[in-house]
Amino acid sequence: MPAPVIAGVDGSPESLTAAEWAAREAERRDRPLRLIHAWDWHPRPHDGEPANAAQRYLALRALRQAEDRIRGAVPDVRLTDEQVEGPATAALLKAAEQADLLVLGSRGLTGLAGFLVGSVALGVVAHATGPVVLVRAEETAEDEHLPADDGSASARTGYRDVVLGLDVDDPCDEVIEFAFEAATLRRARLRVVHAWQPPSAFGLGPGDIALVDDPYRAEEWRGFVSAVLQVWRDKYPGVEVLETVVREKATTALVRAASGASLLVVGRHLTDRPALARTGPVTHAVLHHVDCPVAVVPHH
Repeated sequence: MPAPVIAGVDGSPESLTAAEWAAREAERRDRPLRLIHAWDWHPRPHDGEPANAAQRYLALRALRQAEDRIRGAVPDVRLTDEQVEGPATAALLKAAEQADLLVLGSRGLTGLAGFLVGSVALGVVAHATGPVVLVRAEETAEDEHLPADDGSASARTGYRDVVLGLDVDDPCDEVIEFAFEAATLRRARLRVVHAWQPPSAFGLGPGDIALVDDPYRAEEWRGFVSAVLQVWRDKYPGVEVLETVVREKATTALVRAASGASLLVVGRHLTDRPALARTGPVTHAVLHHVDCPVAVVPHH
């Protein structure tokens, strides 16, 4: 059996939205969907089986709520569910080892473009060895698609762009391939964004590119981006690629590019020292400020 798409559910609005998004993604990938509810039982001396039973009941209710929502929205997806004991972060990380993709909810900030990312979601993103997608509570199927001709929201139109944040100083095959695959599955355009800033004068050396004017530097960066992407264009000839090279902070460029996108794809460095695992400053920032689903793809 192919590895499933896994969604963590806890009964919250954001986890239900994430489960529905995961169902759509599982259908796009032709993968089964597994819902997981993790609960951490710490019985006190006066607790016992009743407390245990109550936890199991709440877990079952959360799973059934998610199943009902998915059956109404994506009725043909192959669906299973599971209750697991243990701290949520550890339980989800263990489950993710067998997943094609892990999907979690992230609370949207009302009236603002951004995320309020919980400790569980951040912990999973920082330590997962496979891709993790965070989905805000207000996300709908229509948000993934372009508006209809009359300007109304629709789930029957083409998909909005997939956006890839690309660091040409450290291009990573896993991240780039994930983005091209996501665009292929959606028949969407892939917008590749590289942001650059001139180095400090203190760091310049003989022949440094920063000694020439900005237009020339920008052209050089565009050449680097095109060179990195050429092999992927050849591998995915059906994907329309738009290259965007801008002089500004990476976070600013990605937040703007992701506005109106169906998915943003960014990378995260894996480390051999798990205690030092972190998301990285750019990924951490976009997780808190981008208003579309964000895929974080780990890489070496």
